[in-house]
Amino acid sequence: MRKYLFIILSAAAPLFLHAQEVQPADSVGVSYVAPENFIFGYFSYDQALKSMPGYAKVEEDIAALRKQYDAEAKHAENEFNRKYEDFLEGQRDLAPSIRKKRQNELQDLLDRNVAFREETLRLLEQARTEALAPLKEKITEALKQLAVLRGYAFILNTDGNTLPYVDATRGEDVNATLKAILNN
Repeated sequence: MRKYLFIILSAAAPLFLHAQEVQPADSVGVSYVAPENFIFGYFSYDQALKSMPGYAKVEEDIAALRKQYDAEAKHAENEFNRKYEDFLEGQRDLAPSIRKKRQNELQDLLDRNVAFREETLRLLEQARTEALAPLKEKITEALKQLAVLRGYAFILNTDGNTLPYVDATRGEDVNATLKAILNN
């Protein structure tokens, strides 16, 4: 058994040695292989989205919806404040069971107002996501077209400081081209 293992390893040794050849190292000692014709694009998703004609309309619609929710929240807050003031003025004259009942009503009203605020935030975010979905889909389609047209291996989003360095000989900034495609 050992004899067969030794023969197999002896036959495969040249393959292993060839596979371990080291590529030239750069100035910091890191070796790499740069494939020829490997290019990629990079862009800012936020800039592309904000440059689209439909983006301003989405923001206006969301602002109008937020204004309606804020008005309703203000109305509920005013109702709570009025009832609370009435309670404070007359609590001394109330029987303990009535006072407890009104305190519970106020607490329930306060809880509903807080829940409404939380639901408002969720609904606004959902409305914004749904309103931006067609714009984001358009960006995705434009990126696909651009990648095929220019032969990019991939296109990176530079938002959030996710791309601190780009080799300008291999990567291309596609912001201007993408904006032109999106605005046509």
